[in-house]
Formats: sequence, C-alpha cells, structure tokens
Amino acid sequence: MERNKITLSVSELNDYVKMLLDGDRVLSNVYVCGEISNFKLYASGHAYLTLKDRDGQLKAVMFRSYASRLAFRPEDGMRVIAHGRVSVYEATGQYQLYIDSMQPDGVGALALQYEQLKRKLEAEGLFDEARKKPLPSMPMRIGVITSPSGAAVHDIQNILNRRFPCAEMILFPSAVQGAEAAPNLCMGLEFFGMTGLCDVIIIGRGGGSAEDLWAFNDETLARTIAACPIPVISAVGHESDFTICDFVADRRAPTPSAAAELAVPDRTELMGQLLGLGQRFSQLVGARIAQEKRVLRQMVSSPAIRSPERILDGFRMRLGERERSLEQSVQSSLEAKRNRMLRMSAKLEGLSPLSVLSRGYAAVSKGEETVTSAEALQRGDQITIRFFDGQVEACVEREKG
Repeated sequence: MERNKITLSVSELNDYVKMLLDGDRVLSNVYVCGEISNFKLYASGHAYLTLKDRDGQLKAVMFRSYASRLAFRPEDGMRVIAHGRVSVYEATGQYQLYIDSMQPDGVGALALQYEQLKRKLEAEGLFDEARKKPLPSMPMRIGVITSPSGAAVHDIQNILNRRFPCAEMILFPSAVQGAEAAPNLCMGLEFFGMTGLCDVIIIGRGGGSAEDLWAFNDETLARTIAACPIPVISAVGHESDFTICDFVADRRAPTPSAAAELAVPDRTELMGQLLGLGQRFSQLVGARIAQEKRVLRQMVSSPAIRSPERILDGFRMRLGERERSLEQSVQSSLEAKRNRMLRMSAKLEGLSPLSVLSRGYAAVSKGEETVTSAEALQRGDQITIRFFDGQVEACVEREKG
C-alpha cells in the first residue's frame, strides 16, 4: 500500500463528510422547495418526510421543537418551502435536510392553513349549533372587542344609539391585525367572561385583505370564543368575508353594524309591540267588564233579588219541617223509654217481698235475723211479724212440734 494513501473507517468517513457539510455556508442555511411524500409524525413529536421533485428526492427530518410550531399540518402531495441545514446522519451515512421551519408553497398557503384548521375544529364539534348559546332578548350592556380607532366601533355605537339607546356599550380596546391581535382579542374575551360586565359580546373589525383578517383565524382565539360563558357575535370584515371566528361564534354577522342590530332590539318595534299589547289588554278588560255587567243585570232582575222575602219563605219552610221532624223524633224516643221503664217496674214489682206479703204471707224475724224455720224459735223468744200493711211484736209461747 502506498504511503500517501489514507485508509478511513466508515464512521471516520461519515464524520468527515458531516464536518464538510456542516462547515458549508450555503448548506447551513438553505431553503428547499419540493413536494412532500412519506410524511410521518411519530408519538415523540418528530416528523420524517421526503422532499421530491421531478428528478430527485431528499430525506428530511423536523424535530418536535420545530414541528410543534407549524401553523398547518403537512400532508403527502403538498408543495412546501422548507428551511434548515444539510448534514449527515452518521449512523447510516445518509445526508438529509434538518428542517427548522416550513410553509406551504404558492399563493394558497394561507388558504391551506385556513381549510386545515377549519376541518380540525369542525371535527371536534366547535361549529355545532347545539353547543351555541342563544342571544339575550334585551341586553343592557354590550361588550365590544375591537380597535378603538377603527370605523367598526363607531358603526356599532351609532346602531346601538339608534335602536336601543338604553343599552351601554363597554369597549375593550384591542389590536385587530398583526402578531399582537389574536392574544389581545383573547384577553378581551377572558376579561368579559371573568367579570360578567356584559350580556353579549361583539368581536370583530372592518374589512381588509386576507392577511389583515388573519388574526381572526387563530386557533387559540377560536377555542377562547367557544369557551366564553357569554354569547359572542362575530363581525369580521364585509359580508363576503368568512373567518374561523365566524364559524365558532354563537352568531355570525356580515358586518359590525349588522352585529349591533343582532345584539339589541329595535325600540320602534318594541313600542309597536307595547301599543299592540295595550290595545289587546284594553279589549280584554272591556270584554270582561261587559260580561260582568250582563251577569249583574241578570242577578238584579232575578226574583230572589227583587223579592228577597221569597228566600226567607223557603228557609222558614225548611225550618218548620226540621222542627216537626225533631219533635216527632223526641216524642218517639220518650215513648220508647217510658214503655221500657214500665216493663222494668213490673218485673221489679213481681220480685218485691211486699208483693208476696200482700197475698196473705208474713215475714218473721228475731232481732236482725230472718226466721225461716220453726226450729229456730224457742219459748219466750221475742219475734217481729211483718205483714203487708205493718208489723207486730210477739212472744213464742209454744215449742215446736
């Protein structure tokens, strides 16, 4: 082997090539345009894909810290512009593009992000009518989240003053375009939601380009609207403009002025309704009074009212009938009790000793004892003989026998 020849291991060669690529100023900061294929997003958050065009392919990787920042979801067949650096993966010896940012290629980039976010939120149910809150019929405080210097706030105030001047407008000033717009709009929604200062919220701005309205397509803002406890009306741009906020809000208005009309009733219409109710009430009261008058006339013309003594006659008759009935009942009760007493007296009379004595019998007693046998007496005993009509004292002269 020649002395000037250097023999390298595979790892040494891969390391050398990596050092060359990493040191190249162009390859360390390069933009690559191509079509995505074999896109895979793993649970780790790292994304692996291939960029290709008609004549070649390039392996690429996007680690989680960068992939999580994407405003769209890469898909196979999508043309993108990727930024990063070219280096070698030593374990396989394959060079690849390490992507740190990526965006759709062409004028439809924003439209693509919009459609992807719209499909995602719709699949989650954030656009469902069932979850949307009804607007209050007569709100007294209207929360408005918009730019304090824009035409939208003046249009809303004018409509409120004309339609329902008793309602109070509470403005939460916010940027409506640029990087700070979406966070400001979220702060306004959270402020009204926590404080409960208003009955309904209008969020929006006047017209503009798709880029001007882009803050209202922010995913965080859409989720904040969905979570807001107060009904939200979205009023972004002109009638032909649609943003993600329009779909997730409880109501969508084509313009800020239309949002104000949705938020409050028209006092002219309310006055008309009140007049109609007043007329209806007067008709009902008049009809009731007429009915009561008819009833009163019937009562006044009735015989009972014209000759009240007739009512007393009826009471007198019923009272007489009840008096006679009570008298008969008392007489019957007394007669029954009298007959019962006679029967009991006859029984007692039959059992009385006097009744026996009246038939010629006599009762003999010696002292306190009743004598029922001659054997109980001896000569000389003093006895009492009781007859029906009196008693005599006697002395026994003969002995028994």
